Amino acid sequence: MTVWLSRLTLNPHSRAVRGDLASSGAAIKLHRRVMSLFPEIDGDDARARFGVLFRVEDTPQGYAVLIQSTHEPDTARLPESYGALRSRPLDPLLDALKPGRRIRYRCVANAVRRPGATTRELYQLKAVVALSGRNADEWWQRKATAAGLEVESVLSQPVDTVRGPRGTSGEAATQHMRHARTQFDGTAVVTDADELREQIIAGIGRAKSYGCGLLTVAPAGGAA
Repeated sequence: MTVWLSRLTLNPHSRAVRGDLASSGAAIKLHRRVMSLFPEIDGDDARARFGVLFRVEDTPQGYAVLIQSTHEPDTARLPESYGALRSRPLDPLLDALKPGRRIRYRCVANAVRRPGATTRELYQLKAVVALSGRNADEWWQRKATAAGLEVESVLSQPVDTVRGPRGTSGEAATQHMRHARTQFDGTAVVTDADELREQIIAGIGRAKSYGCGLLTVAPAGGAA
């Protein structure tokens, strides 16, 4: 199985791009746009089937979307003048991961906790509680350790919260969702290369359809 990492550099003059990036529903619109690059399938969850994860990057050259997948995206499915898509196999980087290797990482994730029923009732909490600050950093430390990393440093910052309907028709169109997002950057040492490869491919945490979960790594000293 080949894992692909693609960079979609967006054209700021494209009306379709401006529409996709507008409002707090941008991640929902981008999810649909990203999934349009892959074959339509019946029954199964296409995102999971093709291992699709994505993240928006705000670069000095403008916005770009990083897309990871186990199926090469089809640039012909983009609207005219939407942007430039470049894809490359990620396998050489994944194969180069070894215990003891220092890496730089970046991950936008939905850092949350699920309190037990007693705690929810006692403190009047929701079923899913978004984490921030030190609590979010501690969440990331746990996730990174489980993913085969020993974190050396972490810098976290909030990213726009995803808000909007769960779908475009039927009952899903009446259901409102909200996913808080935090970006984690830093350095770490690989402790379990096999587990790290699996977690990179699978993604970290929840809300993977909405710009969360993509963990990118690079040798320490290079850009993550």
